[in-house]
Amino acid sequence: MSPPRTVTLFTRRRTALTPPAVTRVAQLAAEADVELRIPVEEVEKHELTDLPGNAVLGCAADEPTDLALVLGGDGTILSTMRTFIGRKVPVFAINFGTIGFLATAERDDLDDGIRRALRGEFDVLALPALTVSAGGHEHVGINDLSFHRRQNLRVAELGYSVVGEQLGEVRSDGLVVSTPAGSTGYNLANGGPVLAWGVEGYVVSFIAPHTLTARALVVAPDDVLQVVNRSVDEPVDIMTDGRSVSTLGPQERAEVRFDHDMAFLAQAPDASFYHRLREKFGRLSH
Repeated sequence: MSPPRTVTLFTRRRTALTPPAVTRVAQLAAEADVELRIPVEEVEKHELTDLPGNAVLGCAADEPTDLALVLGGDGTILSTMRTFIGRKVPVFAINFGTIGFLATAERDDLDDGIRRALRGEFDVLALPALTVSAGGHEHVGINDLSFHRRQNLRVAELGYSVVGEQLGEVRSDGLVVSTPAGSTGYNLANGGPVLAWGVEGYVVSFIAPHTLTARALVVAPDDVLQVVNRSVDEPVDIMTDGRSVSTLGPQERAEVRFDHDMAFLAQAPDASFYHRLREKFGRLSH
């Protein structure tokens, strides 16, 4: 990819590790003659009054930009992707989190990672998203969306169907719908299958099902999933990428669809999903 002319910076919510890195990004951006933009939220978070070079302080987070540079973990990366959903802005992430499955570089190689981002030395991978429609509103998740019973209430009673064909009703703590990128998260914890990046489709899995027959299901990309709250008096919460976004009331239904090429992730040239899987999850078993 050609070197970016403008870069917008995003950082993790906790600032203990990032202030020196923010300054270093500004220094290297000035050396590369790249305009660095710092959104209002980042200025307030870090209490910034000045930075080296020609950094622009206090812009809107979603202003047009050539590249989004993230200093954070998967949560910050996902949030940044949602900010630029469908806009073809690559997100280059340096891992300041725990796993950082979506990260392009590691914090130990901060300068090298920043320089690669500023030189455009990365490939761009287009990732799908999931859109859930409920109550007249739509919400988007890059990794996954889920339906959860509320704390202190009874187990959820969820019916699900694909293209109008009812496939089952499951009493459980909830149901998770994951993209390939998100299949290594909540879905994997549920015992669902890992989908390699590039697989066309999405997976449905269940949280603590109260049955021996509930099985994860991989759904074709153009097939719409419907989820129905079969409870007569208890709502369930709808979450996207771990954020609570809506409620599915008793007897209400939601539709989930798979949308191609909605988020754009920077990754090292010739990066392999399987190498990433081994490095990020294999090391956790030791």
